[in-house]
Amino acid sequence: GEGRLSSCGSAPWFSPGLLGHGEGVTRAMTPYPPTRLSSSLGDERAVSVSGGYCHNLALTADGVWSWGYGSSGRLGHGNDRHQWQPKKVEAF
Repeated sequence: GEGRLSSCGSAPWFSPGLLGHGEGVTRAMTPYPPTRLSSSLGDERAVSVSGGYCHNLALTADGVWSWGYGSSGRLGHGNDRHQWQPKKVEAF
């Protein structure tokens, strides 16, 4: 694969940023094909991706990226902010 990220579907009201398309985007309902994220992982390519109920993680050769619901520091960015698009976790 290309190692690029796409998503489709809808995000629940309590999980902003889950789809990764930017602030305010809670639906990507062009069912075929999924919509590619415009600002995915910079120049890095995903090796593995995990989609959760409230947040997502992508593993690249150079680190971990996260986005979605940031409550309780679950995204690993040292704060409780939601991430509307993938953001590299700097702690690794």
